[in-house]
Amino acid sequence: MSTSITIPRPDDWHLHLRDGAMLGAVLPETARHFARAIIMPNLVPPVVTAAQAAAYRDRILAALPEGMQFDPLMTLYLTEQTDPADVAAAHASGLVKAVKLYPAGATTNSASGVTNFDTVRPVLEKMAEIGLPLCVHGEVTDPDVDIFDREAVFIDRVLDPVRRATPGLRVVMEHITTSNGVEYVQANAADLGATITTHHLIINRNHILVGGIKPHYYCLPVAKRESHRLALRAAATSGDARFFLGTDSAPHTDANKEMACGCAGCFTATNTMALLAHVFDEMGALDKLEGFASRNGPGFYRLPVNTATLTLTKSDAPVTFPTKIATDDGPVTVFDPGFPVHWQVQP
Repeated sequence: MSTSITIPRPDDWHLHLRDGAMLGAVLPETARHFARAIIMPNLVPPVVTAAQAAAYRDRILAALPEGMQFDPLMTLYLTEQTDPADVAAAHASGLVKAVKLYPAGATTNSASGVTNFDTVRPVLEKMAEIGLPLCVHGEVTDPDVDIFDREAVFIDRVLDPVRRATPGLRVVMEHITTSNGVEYVQANAADLGATITTHHLIINRNHILVGGIKPHYYCLPVAKRESHRLALRAAATSGDARFFLGTDSAPHTDANKEMACGCAGCFTATNTMALLAHVFDEMGALDKLEGFASRNGPGFYRLPVNTATLTLTKSDAPVTFPTKIATDDGPVTVFDPGFPVHWQVQP
């Protein structure tokens, strides 16, 4: 007996596509199911100016296989040298949909991020004026702060002061991983939203560490204890429009994931929608999947909901997904949830 659900075609509000050979290999995995995605700018060198964003968008579209429809929503990487006028012009042209804040050293390719937040105040004030969202990687990088506490400390030390000092600034807390993040969003107005990843709904820190280190579950922000995972599940399935899907799908080759100092990131583009259907079904909240994956994100970004649809079906037999995606740089392992999945996207 099969169960079926049809929703507007979803969007991914946090996606890493990389560049070059990797871009060409992983882009179809997203474009197969998602109409749009907020594209992360942490290339080397980073996408800092409108001209760089336009060039990157052209490369993405050139790599899109014939017959696939996909709209990359570009972002700028916030640095202490970012020009408010360039940001405003990029937004006015329709090219740039957000600016990304990385605290320097917080994650992959974040060395050009912000150390002194006072230096970026003119940019944030301009963004508040024009309504351009700030996407935040919400972790402090102070070595004295435990890695499992860095999100909660960031909210208190950085995010809340920045928001109080910049009235009207629209902020997306990306890939929240804690009950602290959930509660902060719930306690604030509609100018604050949060993305939640697929993998943080499925794994906790035990999955990374128990029985041996699992490098393909290692990501930043790192998965936390079980109580935080349950808080994320409750938020994602609540119907609250301030929470929406951002996969943070982040491809790294197996060689770079499995080395002595492996890269952070989970590659979930291939099977995210099937895994989300499993989670929402498990939570008795299939009716909330449409809001989380298809409506809440466009609502926050002030964009229309997609008119095309996507259908997922549930079957008695488990579904199989590719274990790896081949790239010219080497194989990329697809996120394995560790349990049988019975949902799949219909072609």
